[in-house]
Amino acid sequence: MEQTRKEYIHELAIVQEKVAAMGDKACTGVQLAMEALLAGDTELAREVMLADDVLDEMIVDIEDSCILLIAKQQPIAHDLRVIAAGFKISTDIERIGDHAYDIAKTVQDVGVLLDNERLKWVQLLGACAVDMAAKAMRAYREHDVRLADEVRQLDKKMDAIFAHTFYALSEFVTTEAPHQKRITQLLFIARFLERIGDHAVNIAEWVIYLETAERIHKKDKA
Repeated sequence: MEQTRKEYIHELAIVQEKVAAMGDKACTGVQLAMEALLAGDTELAREVMLADDVLDEMIVDIEDSCILLIAKQQPIAHDLRVIAAGFKISTDIERIGDHAYDIAKTVQDVGVLLDNERLKWVQLLGACAVDMAAKAMRAYREHDVRLADEVRQLDKKMDAIFAHTFYALSEFVTTEAPHQKRITQLLFIARFLERIGDHAVNIAEWVIYLETAERIHKKDKA
């Protein structure tokens, strides 16, 4: 029995490592997608898009591993939270990867680089999204509730930057007809980045649940 328990704990740890590895890959994808955007690098954008297939394979592997653990042990308490968090966090990671793909795909359509005045707000938003996603995954890997809560607080900063970005780019759309299509694409990218921040917050809240068994209710998010 003791040996079986040790093996089970080891298998739980492997699931957590798989989730962490998937998260690291998604975070790298967002960072590279932003680099592709700022440099107008369509080849790098293509590499980000291709890497999304790996994330799809990773989440299937994680889901299969979680289902197998449930079937083998009928887990309760903390063990069950580990599995539930693995399911949920991997889903948010996949969404982050999807948005990195979306950004990269848009880069291939932008063509001519826009000047820094048009890019600076999206660049700030991207830096915030990358920071939030990376910290959320570090909180998961290190079981750090304090860091997870910091990610939740960063969401206010993200919302403020997004609001300013959306306003600034919308102004450009109305005043500069020759660049309307490209600026509109930047608006889409801004939305993708804002959603990445939302998924980072979801991950952080699952970390808090995993470590404390406390769920974050809507009233707690106000």
